[in-house]
Amino acid sequence: MDKNEMNPKDINLSSEDMDPMVFEAADEHAGERLDKYVTESMDDGAAVSRTQVQDWIKNGAVLVNGREVKSNYKLTVADVVTVIVPEPEEAVIEPQAIPLDIVYEDSDVIVINKPRGMVVHPAPGHYTGTIVNALMHHCTDLSGINGVLRPGIVHRIDKDTSGLIMAAKNDLAHASLAAQLKAHTVTRKYMALVHGNMPHENGTVDAPIGRDPKDRKQYTVIHKGSKEAVTHFQVVERFGDYTLLELQLETGRTHQIRVHMKYIDHPLAGDPVYGRNKTIGLKGQALHAALLGFVHPRSGEYLEFQAPIPPDMEHELMILRQR
Repeated sequence: MDKNEMNPKDINLSSEDMDPMVFEAADEHAGERLDKYVTESMDDGAAVSRTQVQDWIKNGAVLVNGREVKSNYKLTVADVVTVIVPEPEEAVIEPQAIPLDIVYEDSDVIVINKPRGMVVHPAPGHYTGTIVNALMHHCTDLSGINGVLRPGIVHRIDKDTSGLIMAAKNDLAHASLAAQLKAHTVTRKYMALVHGNMPHENGTVDAPIGRDPKDRKQYTVIHKGSKEAVTHFQVVERFGDYTLLELQLETGRTHQIRVHMKYIDHPLAGDPVYGRNKTIGLKGQALHAALLGFVHPRSGEYLEFQAPIPPDMEHELMILRQR
């Protein structure tokens, strides 16, 4: 089969495997070793070593144009690389007595105000100190739909983004919340401090997001191999060279707000990946998930929760106001 006709969806996967990750080699990747390319392409949340990637290739978990090759295979332009990351059966996720800021909890759902700097779920090589470890200590049961590494996790926010995240205690709740996210009926509002004086009081960024072909660990506005992404914004406060925004997600793509704000030339303050060199005192982007609303999976009641801007971000706003 010609590689241009090969469809990654035709590859047979076992039910134990995670969803495959698919990449297409660009011009600048021609001649690059497969193991190096895959290692550098993995998400931060699934960071792996080159040795681990070589094991995947050896075991047939990495395919090029639907075929097994060796680690030293040299890529050509438009090669389609499919990475099938298996659930590590040997991984044991231990409960940890990590304090949680619980905003709401019942027998089906728990809503947590996540601090900046905390990872939501374990990933290969990083199995402790996460929201999941804390939830496993706090809860007697969590949904198992997302496997051993992500029990109860319906959605996630970046490590250095603070704010509200919901988790499911059983599969019924998980299925309901996941369906609401897919239907774009979950209310998610964020507070963000961005560079520059936003010229409009409100607006919408409707631009598809996909992997950046120049840096596969990042995302960008791109039409090829992308997904629809829509972000609404409203100006809350102006500081001259900075603007505080309220943003509402219509879709939930990886790094969506960070990518969209960079796209309109108002990147998030403190963003180490998509931001500017001139920044503020935060360790990470000035982004806070301030409001979360959804229909309760059992009662059918609409619930909405809010979390105040965290002290570190509020401190930076106070400095800007005094200035």
